[in-house]
Parts: sequence; C-alpha cells; structure tokens
Amino acid sequence: MDGDSYEGAASAEEPGGARVDHPSQAAEFGQIRAVADAICYEGYLLYPYRRSSPKNRVRWQFGVLAPRGWVEADGPVPASVAGSAESWQQQTACLFEAAPGAVLRVLVRFLQLQSKHIERRTHRDGPWEFVESLETDGELQLSFDEAVPHETLIELPLAELLEGERTYPVGAPGGEETTVLADGGEQGTSVRVVRRRRPVQARTSLRVDPLEGPGGVDRLIVRTENTDATLPPGTPREEALGHALLATHTLLGGAGLEFVSLIDPPPRVRTYARACRNLHTFPVLAGEEGTRRMMFSSPILLDDHPRVAPESPGDLHDAAEIDELLSLRTLLLTDEEKREARATDPRAAAILDRVENMPQEVFARLHGAIRSLEPARHELSDTEDGSDPSDRAEDLPWWREGGDAGLSPATDSVLVDGVAVRRGHRVRMCPRARGADAQDMFLAGRTARVEGVFHDVDGSVHLALSVEDDPAAELNAWYGRFWYFRPDEVQPVDGAGADTDSACPDEERPDGCHRTVDA
Repeated sequence: MDGDSYEGAASAEEPGGARVDHPSQAAEFGQIRAVADAICYEGYLLYPYRRSSPKNRVRWQFGVLAPRGWVEADGPVPASVAGSAESWQQQTACLFEAAPGAVLRVLVRFLQLQSKHIERRTHRDGPWEFVESLETDGELQLSFDEAVPHETLIELPLAELLEGERTYPVGAPGGEETTVLADGGEQGTSVRVVRRRRPVQARTSLRVDPLEGPGGVDRLIVRTENTDATLPPGTPREEALGHALLATHTLLGGAGLEFVSLIDPPPRVRTYARACRNLHTFPVLAGEEGTRRMMFSSPILLDDHPRVAPESPGDLHDAAEIDELLSLRTLLLTDEEKREARATDPRAAAILDRVENMPQEVFARLHGAIRSLEPARHELSDTEDGSDPSDRAEDLPWWREGGDAGLSPATDSVLVDGVAVRRGHRVRMCPRARGADAQDMFLAGRTARVEGVFHDVDGSVHLALSVEDDPAAELNAWYGRFWYFRPDEVQPVDGAGADTDSACPDEERPDGCHRTVDA
C-alpha cells in the first residue's frame, strides 16, 4: 500500500512500563506489512471500483468489531475463528518460547469508517444540502464511505506481563474535515466535501498463561474489544459501522521470542496447540520462511509465512483474485466507467493510474510463474523426532521418481507374455475391444516405445507409451504426456518370444478404458 499514512495513538507511558507508540517504532513488522495491508483492504473496493457496482454497496466483510450491545441484540455470537462473523471481540491465542529478558511487541491495526459527503447550498445564508453526486468544473464528485487506517503499538517486557494481565486503549477519536470545492458567493451555488468520523472506543488486553510440562512453551492471549456502550440495539448496520473497528488484525513480535506454528506444531506441544482458543481470527507464522520471530493474526485464514507475490505491482483490493485478470478488466472499462471510479475513491483512482501506466515487462510478469514443481517439504528438527534429518530420504511426492520406496518407473519392469518389459522396450498396442476409449482404437496394431512402468495406488500397473510414428512424440515426451496401457493391452516387439509380424489378437478383452494423461 505505497503512500498510505498510518495514524497511531499519541506516545504515552502506560502503567507497568509499557509504551503505546507511533507505528514508526514497529520497524520489525515492515516485511509483513504488505500482506497485512492486503488483508486490511480486502474487499474495501472491488472491481469495477465504482460506487454504482452492486459489489461495492455492501462492504466491510472481515474483522468487524462493533459495540457488544448491538452485536448481541439477537443473542451471543457463536465462538469461531471465522473473521467474517461480526463480533464485539477478537482473541488471539498462540504459543511462544522466550529467552531471559524477552520483550513483547503487539501491533493492533484496523480501519475507521469515514463518511465523505458532497454538500451544496444555493445562497450564502442558506442551509447545506447533502447530494449523492454533482459536477464541479467538469469533474464528477460522489458521496462515498472511505476508511482511515489506525495502528497502535504496545511494547513491554515479558516479565511484567507474567505478573498479570495488562490492558491498553486502542481506539480512535472522531473528527471532521471540510474542503470547499466551489464558492458561489452571495447568490451562486457553493459546493464542499465534508469527511466525518465517529469516535471508536476499544481496548486490547494482554495475558500470558505459563504452561507446565515438557513443551517448554507458554501461551499468549491478545484480546481486542469494542467498548462502545452508547449504540442502541436495532441501529441500522450502515450507522453501526461508524462505531466499529473494521478489518481488525494483529501483528506479534518482539525480542528474545520465538512463536510456534498452530497449523503444524511440533509433536511435543500439539496438546497445548489444540487448546489455544482463537475467536474471529487465527495466528500464523509470518516473515521469512523458516523464521519464528513474528506472527500475523488475521480475520482471513492464511497459511504460515504468507507473502505477496513478487510479480504483483500493487494492491487491487481483492487478494483472492488474480492480478492479471483484474488488470485486464480494469483496462477494458469505458471512459465513463473510469470517470465514475476515479470519483468514487482516491484508491480507485490510484489503481486506474497504476494499471494504465504499467510497463509492458511488468504486465508480462503477471501472466504466471512456477515457484516449484514439487510440494513444499517440511523437515523436522532433531528435537522434534529424535533423528538426524540427513538420515532421512528426500521427501518426494509418491508419483515422482524415488517418491515411493522400492518403486522406480525408469527401471521397474513387468512381465508381458513372458518378457520383462521396461523402459526402452518396443511394444505393439492392442486396446480392448469393449470399453476402450475411441481414440485408443485408432492405435490398434501400431508400435510404441515404453517410457516407464507405473504402479498405481490400487496395485495395478500401467505402461507409459510414446507412439513411434507420431510426429509429436518427442514433444509429448518432453512435456511428460504419454499414452497409458495395461500390460494385457500390449504385445512385446523386443525380447524372447516376441512376434514382430503378428497383429493384435481378435479375442475380446475385459471391459476397461484408458486415455492420454499428463504424467
């Protein structure tokens, strides 16, 4: 979110020596801020980025913490990690290991609703009138709800937190700013933009639960609550959101601390991990892969170490979509649609500018990238399973060479008419008379080269074949694309007992079918 300004609570000394500081103190969270911003503005404004779009009429879907009386007017909110459920509280529970003298840092972030109203009056002494839209000097002006980002850093020695729970204010004051767009004088029409924010009342409480046992970990509880008691039940949602924390999320870090993954905890602490109770948020390890110095507690479920794709040139306010797709669609907006989008919100205007001015080489990178052809591997440490990682075989998927102990498509063989057929052998294809794929019937009697012998998970065997007189055989082999036949659907051409002049037998074979698939 390049160019965003973040408002934090003014620096103040809190009881117990903790500090609530300006976010510039939280430099350690810089490497995960891009991911946090993508979550913060998820759904803030969706393509086609216009106020008139139905998708942009119901907003603020994640991490909404509204006043408790309003939320529970029809009963308590069910306990869940789902951040799409509107609640009055959000609780993060995670495990950590601490060194002597450790310091905890907690960064609470949210958006505050800001209404943008276009107002006009036709006489200097007349009343200001709200309008949905109008034009000033050929520029379209629209009334719309914006958002102001806030974040509060809480820092304290862990030793103080072990003495008891600490609570800190994390809300935001209200405010109003007015910008005059046109001054009509005594008799002319005047136009202004008024931005208003209601105060948001909230607090964050921190607690550490020491855990006894061999795990060597303790539990950290971070709970953020909306404390507004003035909003009556039954208030329309549009008005209640002005009293709420929106897209609320928390970053955890510090010095001398290492956090534990709740998604894949070590065996020694799995019982403690299952006991962590998270409400309307879920914490994952953040920062560089393999590190445990930070956690990101998000109202949208993520995996450990989430990151923004390096090819992405900027936030499109829809982290679940594809940058290339959204960029292409944005380019296809008509001039009138772009005009409305620019008038809707400054962030929409910034997206249009970025997409329209995107260099071709940057746009080309959005088409896709292969990170790895293998699934991610998790290597346990010595202390997790008691063995030396160097003694374990490489963690390959079962379908790749060496992925299943004792099986190797490149060297395995299977008996066909008394011949041990393996990679490199030539066979004649004899597809079954009944149940075969129509394409396979065209291959009857043609010869092929065996590329591998594959054992299926159900115990059956297939031969991967390249048709000898196929002009595309070499290209298909490079892609790993073959024809797959069962051993009873081929006859050896190479080897003892093979009859190179014989055709496929005419007798019926058992039902079955097969087709080309990618290896």
